[in-house]
Amino acid sequence: MPLSFVRGPRHSAAPGLSVTSLLRAGLLLGLVSALSACDGRPPPVAPGPESPCPSRPCDGEVAIRPEGSVRIGALNVHRLFDTVCDSGKCGGSEYEALPSPAAFAAQADEIARGIELLDADVMLLAEIETQAGLDALKARLPEFPHGVLGETGSAASVDVAVLSAYPITQVLGHRERVLVRPNGTTTRFARELLEVHLDVKGKQVIVFAAHFRSKVDDDAGRRYAEADASRDIVTQAAARSPRALVVLGGDLNDVPGSPPLVAMEAGSSLTRVAKDRPDTETWTYVYSGQRQAIDHLYIANGAAGTYVPGSFRAVREGGSGLGGSDHAAVMADFLPAP
Repeated sequence: MPLSFVRGPRHSAAPGLSVTSLLRAGLLLGLVSALSACDGRPPPVAPGPESPCPSRPCDGEVAIRPEGSVRIGALNVHRLFDTVCDSGKCGGSEYEALPSPAAFAAQADEIARGIELLDADVMLLAEIETQAGLDALKARLPEFPHGVLGETGSAASVDVAVLSAYPITQVLGHRERVLVRPNGTTTRFARELLEVHLDVKGKQVIVFAAHFRSKVDDDAGRRYAEADASRDIVTQAAARSPRALVVLGGDLNDVPGSPPLVAMEAGSSLTRVAKDRPDTETWTYVYSGQRQAIDHLYIANGAAGTYVPGSFRAVREGGSGLGGSDHAAVMADFLPAP
């Protein structure tokens, strides 16, 4: 079944929240639906053909989301390299890909098409090499006139970025912060922890785009240090802006219950919003045949914005990823402070 969202006018009360989500959240507001394939059963645990509607609206579904809500999504786009060889070692088995102009354009087309399916207001992205990649996505997504790249400055870096339908008022970076591993050694963020302030119709929204250390040649202590510092940074941002909606999202490269994610949630200052969804619906990546939830959205509890219960979804096409990526996207609806 093709991925299908019922789309309404952007930033109105109409863009899609699934019927299943609304029923779970108790937010059914005169919702009319015609479900042609959803039977409520979870998908199988092992990778394989998906059940019709594990984490997205079915064809024929009519859905709304709460008035005034902001939909925030996150997607690791998977190695969007530009057509310039910055490292001097490109293509083949080298780390830096060197796509032809046609291949670069095709990848940008596919990513943009996937993002459009989410009907999001803000997108937190990972693995964009340079401004050229972000500009290519913006050119294909006119609904996101505002964007910023968290460029680290090193050759062939794959960086985080934010695309927004709303104006950006401030951008902060945190990569130079000294982090401490559990064994006492120090490190820094593997990529920028990008903090972006938005003006959403006069209301303050703060988002953090994150991409923690991967498990390739694993440095679990560094990923723990990133999570521990991120919790502190996001909590402080919420304390400075108590009327804001504050959300962190991205590819955190670890699963619920792991030490890094336990550190993220220490002290109940941050909440992983997927907690109210079945585990069978929240996975975003397949590793060694196992489905894992490694892409996440967190809301800061110390600020005034709220998560719309039941609205979290992992969105994918076919067996795993979205928009040509090997990752599913994650998305949820939030309400800024009244």
